[in-house]
Amino acid sequence: MSSIVLKGFLQTRNPLVSFKRFRGKINIQRPRAPHYERARVLQLVKPIYEKPEFNATCFDTKKSDLSVVENPYEKIIAREVRNWLEHSTIVALVHLNSIKQEDFFKVQVALHRHHMSLKVYGKSIIRLAVEDTKYEAIQPLFLTKTALIFGPDETKIKQLLNVLKKTPQFVLIAGIINGQFLSKNEFLNYASLPDLTTARAQLAAILNSAGAQIVSDLEGHQRQLVSVLDAFVRQEKNKTTSSSSDEC
Repeated sequence: MSSIVLKGFLQTRNPLVSFKRFRGKINIQRPRAPHYERARVLQLVKPIYEKPEFNATCFDTKKSDLSVVENPYEKIIAREVRNWLEHSTIVALVHLNSIKQEDFFKVQVALHRHHMSLKVYGKSIIRLAVEDTKYEAIQPLFLTKTALIFGPDETKIKQLLNVLKKTPQFVLIAGIINGQFLSKNEFLNYASLPDLTTARAQLAAILNSAGAQIVSDLEGHQRQLVSVLDAFVRQEKNKTTSSSSDEC
């Protein structure tokens, strides 16, 4: 009885599934027009190529391929870079080696504590930003991956060098301080200089010492004359006292 139940009621059948394309085959020669929304997207992302001339040579074709297409977004970023360059007191140009994103973020945080910003831009954006400006000389430095560090206060240059010293992936190339281009050695020498207040105090001390030296030089002859006359008077007094004692 159990075998009849198993055979008659508990048997399972695997369904046979066959896939069939809706409405038959696709007409390759005359494809169906896409949906309106899809057609809009396709028209938007459709690439634009310049139609080459019929008798154009290979050299002319290469030149047309290398033509630079203006990018509105790059112009916006370029204006931002130019604003950073013009309104930053300190600009450090740093060669960026291979570094983890986590370590890069730590450097950004360390610089942000000193009110500095670390930025990385491509050479095309830098070209748009510094073209026909006094900063045009920095373009060759961006043939490789170069980062920019912007700072609003020149007194923070020692803190900047301390952060770079702790990060060997950043190599200082050059710098700009108050619109003046400096090499690496000049940038380091500038960091060793005292701040403006200390320099003014030192200058005032030097000027005071020079004035005191001039006064002492001018009064030296008078003091010497007074001392000579005093010695002469004492000598005459001694002679007078000695002569009076002899008479007695």
